[in-house]
Amino acid sequence: MSAGPARTPTPTPAAATDMDGLPQPARRQAMLVIVLGLTLAVLDSSLVNLALPDIARQLQSGAAQTLWVVNAYQLAVLVVLLPLSALGERVGYRRVYLMGIALFAVASLGAMWASSMPALIVARALQGLGAAGVMSVNAALVRLIYPRAQLGQGMAVNSLVVATASMTGPTVAAAILSVASWPWLFAMNLPLGLGVWWLGRRALPANPPSPHQAPRFAALDVLLNAAMFTLLFLGGSQLGARGGAQAGGAASGWLLLAAGVAVGAVFLRRQWGLAMPLFPVDLLRIPVFALSMGSSVGAFCAQMLGFLALPFLLLEAQGRSHLEAGLLITAWPLATAVVAPLAGRLIGRYPDGLLGGIGMAVFAAGLLSLGLLPAQPADWNVVWRMALCGAGFALFQSPNNHTIVTSAPLHRSGAASGMLGTARLTGQTLGAVLLAAIFVLRPGHDGSAESLALLVSAACAVAAGVCSSLRVKT
Repeated sequence: MSAGPARTPTPTPAAATDMDGLPQPARRQAMLVIVLGLTLAVLDSSLVNLALPDIARQLQSGAAQTLWVVNAYQLAVLVVLLPLSALGERVGYRRVYLMGIALFAVASLGAMWASSMPALIVARALQGLGAAGVMSVNAALVRLIYPRAQLGQGMAVNSLVVATASMTGPTVAAAILSVASWPWLFAMNLPLGLGVWWLGRRALPANPPSPHQAPRFAALDVLLNAAMFTLLFLGGSQLGARGGAQAGGAASGWLLLAAGVAVGAVFLRRQWGLAMPLFPVDLLRIPVFALSMGSSVGAFCAQMLGFLALPFLLLEAQGRSHLEAGLLITAWPLATAVVAPLAGRLIGRYPDGLLGGIGMAVFAAGLLSLGLLPAQPADWNVVWRMALCGAGFALFQSPNNHTIVTSAPLHRSGAASGMLGTARLTGQTLGAVLLAAIFVLRPGHDGSAESLALLVSAACAVAAGVCSSLRVKT
C-alpha cells in the first residue's frame, strides 16, 4: 500500500518565530498569556496596600514590620530582574516565564495561609521572585509574538496592561475586602496563575536560534547585582522614612546608599568588557537605548510621585470621601486605556522620540495643572487634569518601550526586557522616596506638600521629555 501524500505540518509557536512573529490565532493565545501573567504580577505589587492595617492587626505586628509585606515583594523583583532576563537568553524566555508564574501561584498559597508576619513576608518575597520571572522576559516574548511591522501594537498592549494594573490595585483590593478578609487577596492568584501556566505551555513561543553562544555568568556577579540593588533600595527607603532624620536614620541611609554605589562600581567594572554582561552595559553604550532608559526612569518617577500625592490632596486637603476621590482618579487610567491603542498605531509613522516628547509634555502639563488646583475645585476641573496625565503618559510609554526593545539586537531582547522592568521599579521607588522626603520637609496635609509634590513630578516629566526628544537627533 502506498502512503498518502505528505501533509504539511501546522506551524507551532516554536517554529513560528522563524517567520517574523506568530500567525493567528496563535498570536492571540500567546498575548492572552502575556496580558494575564503581567496583570497578576503588576497588580499584586499594589494590591495589599489597602489591607496593611488589617494585616498588622490580625498578625499583631508593628507598622515598620508590616511595611515589609510590600517592600519584600518589590525588593525581590528588583534584585532578580536582570539575572532572570539573562537566564532567559540562555535557557529560553518561555521557560523562565513559566517557572515564574508557577512560583508566583504557589507562593500566593503560602501568603494566604501565613499565620505570622515573618511567614507572610517570606511568602511575599517568593511571590516577588515569581513575578520577576514574568516581568523579566515579558517584552522579549512580545517581540517574538508580533511581526516587526506590528510590534508597536504589541508594546501598546503591554504598556496598557502595566499602566492600568498598577493603578487599579487599590480598587480591586477595596472590592475584595468589602466582602472578604485579606487572605482572599492572594487566594485568587492560585487558580489564575495555574491557568496562565497551563495555557503558556501551549501558546508561548521558543527563542529563535542565536548567532552568539551565550556565556555563563558568574555567581559572584549575581551576588553583586543583588547587593547593589538591595543597598540602594534600603538606603533610599531609610532616607525617605518620616523618621529618617531622627536617631541617626539619615546617616544610616546615606551610608547604605554609599555602600550600594561602591558595590555597583565594582559590579559594573566586572561587567564592562563582557560580550553579554549580566548588567547590560553593552546596551547602555547605544545612545538611543541610554536616552530611552533615562526617559523611562524620569517618567515613572513622575507618575509614582503624582499618583501617591493625589489621594492625600483629595482626601485630606480637600476633604473628599474615598468614593469621590476614587472616581476622580479613575479618569487617569481611563484616559490611558483610550490613548494607548492610538499610540501603538502611531509607532512607525512618527519617530518614537517625538511621540515620547509630546507625551511627556502633555503629562507634565497635567501634573502642573493639578499642582495649581484651587482649594475647592469642581469635579470637572479635576477630571480633565487627571485625563491629561493619563493621556500624556500613554502617548509616551508605548513608543519609549518600543525603542528600548527594538534598539537592542534580537539575541539581547532578554536584557532589554529586564531593563524595562528595572527602569520602572527604579523610577517608582525614587518617586516614593521623594514624596516621603517632601512630607518630612512639610509635615501636615493642608495641601502645600501635595502641591509641591505635583510640581516636582511635573519637573521630572519635563526631564523625561527632554531625554525622549534628544532621541530624534540621535
